[in-house]
Amino acid sequence: MKKWFVAVLLLFFSLGGVWYGVKASDKGFFMPAELAGVKIMIDPGHGGEDGGASAENVIEKDITLNISHEVRKILERKGATVLMTREKEGDAVAEHAPSEKFHSNRSRKFADLKLRESMAIENDPDLFISVHVNAIPEERWRGAQVFYHPYGHPEGKQLATSIQDEMRNQLKNTDREAMKITGVYLLKKVPVPAVLVETGFLSNPEERKLLADKSYQKKVAAAIVDGIVKYEHAEEQ
Repeated sequence: MKKWFVAVLLLFFSLGGVWYGVKASDKGFFMPAELAGVKIMIDPGHGGEDGGASAENVIEKDITLNISHEVRKILERKGATVLMTREKEGDAVAEHAPSEKFHSNRSRKFADLKLRESMAIENDPDLFISVHVNAIPEERWRGAQVFYHPYGHPEGKQLATSIQDEMRNQLKNTDREAMKITGVYLLKKVPVPAVLVETGFLSNPEERKLLADKSYQKKVAAAIVDGIVKYEHAEEQ
């Protein structure tokens, strides 16, 4: 009887040690990742010869790519599957259809746009996030804003609102609300909730300096991801 009791005690403590070790080293084994099962396509705006907005030596295509890579890192840590329309300095055509030839920059830009659209259709992500940087002639404007297409996917507005809320609360550079826009082709054509994130204004000297800063780019990326998480949790309820 005594041997039996000792054996039970040893088994109890052994199992307790295993349980503690698993909890301490790999809680994810029991708790699913926050965005597990969610497929997200990130679209870094512009690329290659199409640099987008610029001011002094700061170019939109570089900032959008840096922020998009940061967004990808955080999303993957949260369990999401992430696709990108471009991962390098060039445009989507250079990366996915390098043998294509074009008679003008305009025709190449249109083909690049159509390629991004077809990538979104063929890969069938749950969400589509296009990352951009703004610029206008006046220096006084600053702050992030998220756009959706009123005739795009009906959930685009809610996704834009969730990301806008987080950018407003975390970056504290704007009091803007998510806004509808009709002139952005991809937001209308992509068949999933799609938004365009204007991360700030290169035309504002102070914000230009921030946008070129790696640590600030990480803050922008974190706000975008938190907005995505907020949207996904709202969808689950």
